[in-house]
Amino acid sequence: MDFGLGALRRRKAQTLGLVLCYALVVFVLASGLLFVEAMHAEVKQVLAQAPELVVQKLVAGRPSLVSPDILEKLQPLRGVQRQEPRLWGYFYDAAVKANYTFWVPPADAPLQVEPHTLLIGPAMARLRGLAPGDNISFRNYAGQATVFRIAKVLPQESELASADLVLLSEADFRAFFNFPEGHYADIAFYVANSNEVPTVAAKLVEAFPELRPISRDEMLRTYAALFHWRSSFWLALTGLALLALVLVAWDRASGLSARERRDMHILKAMGWSTADLLTMKLWEGALTSVVACCLGYVAAYLHVFYAQAALFRPVLQGWASLYPRFQLSPSGGGVPLLVVLAFIAAPYALALILPSWRASRPEGVF
Repeated sequence: MDFGLGALRRRKAQTLGLVLCYALVVFVLASGLLFVEAMHAEVKQVLAQAPELVVQKLVAGRPSLVSPDILEKLQPLRGVQRQEPRLWGYFYDAAVKANYTFWVPPADAPLQVEPHTLLIGPAMARLRGLAPGDNISFRNYAGQATVFRIAKVLPQESELASADLVLLSEADFRAFFNFPEGHYADIAFYVANSNEVPTVAAKLVEAFPELRPISRDEMLRTYAALFHWRSSFWLALTGLALLALVLVAWDRASGLSARERRDMHILKAMGWSTADLLTMKLWEGALTSVVACCLGYVAAYLHVFYAQAALFRPVLQGWASLYPRFQLSPSGGGVPLLVVLAFIAAPYALALILPSWRASRPEGVF
């Protein structure tokens, strides 16, 4: 190891350039992996309080309104602790080219909304420059201008879930969207035993073929697939950097430089065995890989969790106009580090073994 360190010091410019390029590749790859893992953890935390099942009515394969007769038939459903018909919908604001989520809080929710007032998310407040006490006007589905007063801006801590959220009363919601009385957007089912969720979903589909149950686990899998799909764009760019690193490793594997061969010949003549030479070269590659991986991974960690992934957050986050501001937290998993070590660090260190073994043989020395 000591001789390997000395060899790296003797090739300062080459070693420094290799470490910096190596660290840059690790930084790009680890940043994407850390961001996706942290976002998945945030979504999992947000959905922790979501209902176990959300049931929609389908008409010709498209979501439709839940009618009162379906609500009556679903009342004696076994295994369901509580049913909650929900009112919500989307509204496109042409002034800022953004979609808002209009939501009516349940009757037992801690936040209740007075008539003709709104509770809005922090991102919407920033985008429209709104504060409590201001008025805002929207054109409803009847083509008439409706004026609301901003009663409150939702807390910054909830911005991941409430960035585009608009809370309003049930009467205002039905009047604004021309929503029929007694009809709802969907139904939330709270199941006491999470193991019974598939059974409840199967009973619903069997009794009411027009209903589509969506479990909380399915929501989590969908978000995970979405983040991984978006991260593929970033990883595609990383692939170019990985290709450059593969070329460097291939160059290292194709043979040693004249100076390295001379050093190995001298060591062989001084009595070093082939195992000693291979061990020295393995240490040399491992030290280069470890230093570069540490630099790149620490830089990626600071970039994601302290700089909030400023370089590529808009690409992977996914919001078009309303970008929520929230603090990402480390999820505690070591998957990104293991991926970096497996696909970047180990191949480079092992790439030095074959040419070193060739150079250490008698026909490679003499």
